[in-house]
This record gives sequence, C-alpha cells and structure tokens, in this order.
Amino acid sequence: MIMRLSKALALCAVALYASLVVIGNITDYDTNFALIRHVLLMDTIFPEATIKYRAIESPTAHNVSYIILIILQTLTAILCWIGGIRLLANLKNTAANFNRKKKIAIAGLTLGFLTWQVVFMSLGREWFGMWMSEWNSGAEAFQVYTTILLVLIYLVHRDRDRNRERDEMK
Repeated sequence: MIMRLSKALALCAVALYASLVVIGNITDYDTNFALIRHVLLMDTIFPEATIKYRAIESPTAHNVSYIILIILQTLTAILCWIGGIRLLANLKNTAANFNRKKKIAIAGLTLGFLTWQVVFMSLGREWFGMWMSEWNSGAEAFQVYTTILLVLIYLVHRDRDRNRERDEMK
C-alpha cells in the first residue's frame, strides 16, 4: 500500500509543479515570454556563432511557440492530476486494476518528459544555441525532465497484490 501511495503522490508532485509553471507562464506572460523570444531570435548567443540562420524573427511565431509550450505544460498537468487522482482512488484495489489505472499518468509523464526534453533541450538549447546565451535554461530543464523520467520509471514498475508477494517470497 505504501508503494502505491508513494507513486500516486510522486505523480501529484509532478502535476503540482507543471501546474505552477502554467500559472506562472499565464499570469506573468511577458516576463516568461522574454525567454522564448530571445531563444528564437538567437540575439544573445555568441556573436561569432554560425548558426544564426536558424533564428525566427516573427513576433507571431514567438507568441504561437510560447502558447504551444503553455498548452503542452497544461496538458501535462491535467493528465498527471487525473492520473494521480485515479491512482489515489484505487490504492486498495487489486494490483491488476491499479496497474491499468496508470495509463493516463504514464501519458502525462511522457508528455512532460517530451515537453521539457524536446522543447528546452533539443530545440532551445541545441538547435537555437540557448547554451550560448544568458537566457540558457538548460540546467533547469534537465532537472525537470530527469525528475519526470524518474517518476515515470518508478510508476511503470508493476504493482503486485500482497498475497502474491508473500507467496513468491516463500
């Protein structure tokens, strides 16, 4: 029971984090938008960098990119909250049922991992050269997607019924 509760609470912790990120991105749009804008403009990377042809200068594209990011983070939060609530509601159910209830949680964690890894690390840090910029948020993104990945690995570990575990230990 404690392992199931632990998994559900770890999932809810990710949901809370994603929710707070979304709230911050919406309520402080301009401050957080500045990161996206500078990364896409590539205006703060090393002056001698030869990858500046990748820059996107359209303000519309900057806003659309930021809104897509907020949508991905919102979906991550929603799926993780739904998954967490479903797991909490099924703590005392059979292991087979508890394992089946993980699907939405797995989807939410996978989306969260892909959002922070692909958007911030692959696109932002690597493609747009964010690592060369004062606006580099790669370390923070690494912490987030590593945490999410660890929770995902922990969550997908199959749960078993107590009686079956006792029988197997004998």
